[in-house]
Amino acid sequence: MIVGGGQAGAECAATLRMLGFAGPITILAEEPTHPYSRPPLSKGYLLGDVASTDLHIRPPATYEDQQVEVRLSTRVTGIDRATQTVRTEGPDGVDDVSYDWLVLATGGRARLLPDATVHAAPNVHTLRRIADIDEMRAQFTPGARLVVLGGGYVGLEVAAVARKSGLDVTVVEASPRVLARVTVPVVSEFYERVHKQHGVDIRTSSSVDSVEVGADGYAVAVKLTDGVRLLADVVVVGIGMEANDELAHEAGLAVDEGVLVDEFCRTTDPRILAIGDCTKHPCAQNGGLRRVESVPNALEQAKVAAAALTGEAQPHDAVPWFWSDQYDVKLQAVGLCPSHDEIIVRGSIDEGRSFSLFYLKDGTVRAANVVNNPRDFMVAKKLVAMKADVDTSRLADPATPLKELLVAATAEAPGNGSRDG
Repeated sequence: MIVGGGQAGAECAATLRMLGFAGPITILAEEPTHPYSRPPLSKGYLLGDVASTDLHIRPPATYEDQQVEVRLSTRVTGIDRATQTVRTEGPDGVDDVSYDWLVLATGGRARLLPDATVHAAPNVHTLRRIADIDEMRAQFTPGARLVVLGGGYVGLEVAAVARKSGLDVTVVEASPRVLARVTVPVVSEFYERVHKQHGVDIRTSSSVDSVEVGADGYAVAVKLTDGVRLLADVVVVGIGMEANDELAHEAGLAVDEGVLVDEFCRTTDPRILAIGDCTKHPCAQNGGLRRVESVPNALEQAKVAAAALTGEAQPHDAVPWFWSDQYDVKLQAVGLCPSHDEIIVRGSIDEGRSFSLFYLKDGTVRAANVVNNPRDFMVAKKLVAMKADVDTSRLADPATPLKELLVAATAEAPGNGSRDG
């Protein structure tokens, strides 16, 4: 039984079949559509370039072919671990469904403003589901005034689409810079320049005091704590995500801003696993526990859980990576490096739209940000995964192919006949 019809749940079901799991598989999906990919929501789907059917992770018929039952519009309201059943509410009413193994792939939800009543306004939007985008897109008309609260990936992606659609856009970010949680100041400055060049008003170090709602129930302005009042026809709230861990908590499983799992995606109940955005798992790269909100992480954990369920247990140790598309700029990031002692810049951030930053710790590559260079990013992923020891002068030289550094680092790695082997 898989609770959650997102990327992690769909991948887990498919991998189970691929690994030879022959028993019944049921996906309980709260939304009325088959599992779909969420990253295009704030990009191509919002812009209108991607149809809803194109979002499907797999064609709906594939689930039938693989004998995977998908129950749509079905919400799980409780887990009874003693009887190994889950209580569901769906089109046919309330039902108790038994399981031998339970996989929680419940994902997350958009974080709301402190005054949650504001979200009742029809023109105040969060971004998590297709329905959110359908409502938002109908209001993205040329000349409309959009205020985006939050200068993270989602907020900036929405801002980029809105400018392409002809809206007047203001981004409000409480931190001193955009993308503050995910990158260093020089990259933040680059993205602020890009958005300003496209006509976006970026307001950093700015906090929201309130969202004003008119007599008709629609938001009319955003008031900042410094007294500035921003008129708004549309407001998008992109201030982060919270893990959907309530089911696990109510069932007595260990949670801490996410469902706690081990390196095999197992919860504190041997019959229950958890995967994807709802989990907090051991960080193989830096130690400790971490919740990672990304599609690659969801896919990796889905495969780890499926392997554990089929007796082929393998630890979750993949290095996380992310991406963001804004205008003609693609940022790809790999690795988590909360502390580093050196940054190597490859290319010129000021002169073009293609450059890379490598974050080093104790002389080894621990993370990288790559802009508009997918080929270098593929190599960067490998350098980060192996914590490569590289010649920093060559790393900083765009004329030196990254692949040469990878070959050299591989030859020097222990066990490959190097000086350390």
